[in-house]
Amino acid sequence: MTRTDRDALLDAALTHVPFEGMNDRALMAGARDLGMSRDLARVHFPQGGAGLAAAYHRRADAMLRDSLAQTPPGGRFRDRVTEAVWRRLMLVDAELVRAGAATLSLPQNAALAARLVWETADVIWTGLGDRSEDANWYTKRATLSAVISATVLFWLGDDSPDHAETRAFLDRRIDGVMRFEGLKASLRKLPGVETVAGMALGWIRAPRPRDLPGRVRP
Repeated sequence: MTRTDRDALLDAALTHVPFEGMNDRALMAGARDLGMSRDLARVHFPQGGAGLAAAYHRRADAMLRDSLAQTPPGGRFRDRVTEAVWRRLMLVDAELVRAGAATLSLPQNAALAARLVWETADVIWTGLGDRSEDANWYTKRATLSAVISATVLFWLGDDSPDHAETRAFLDRRIDGVMRFEGLKASLRKLPGVETVAGMALGWIRAPRPRDLPGRVRP
């Protein structure tokens, strides 16, 4: 992947986050380090600290996507999901995540925060081969998003050796997801359930990529 000015600015700004927080001060300090104008820094990150947090989050998602493609986790499916979530945690720095979470927890950033967790869940399910196109596409990502959010919060407060307590917490949460998926599969086998579900939810489809002129991903 070609390194861009935006990547360089992200890296420079992140070095200031432990001292300044995930905010405009860190962004502008990074720009000064690079000799970049404030105006250009604002072009790269118009959302300021929230944009920095999102870029850091999405960089780790991209790294996870590559990791799952190059070295797919093995074992039972629940173990593969657990491993994927664990890999994602290990790709980030807790101090930077904590700073990013503080910024994304502000009311004006709530929608972005939810979207970022959803994107991570999508990277994991897609990377593990999920091909669902109906309501399952949404329920899988919704349940895993909840697991990811809870696990990150637990991880940020975990001081156990090698984050062993976080791993145990994650295992328990993934067990819950697998039980939910198993319950859905069992219900679908009941007479008439597929027909009723098809009538009620048959209109739901997973989103499909669209190439729109001038569309820029934030």
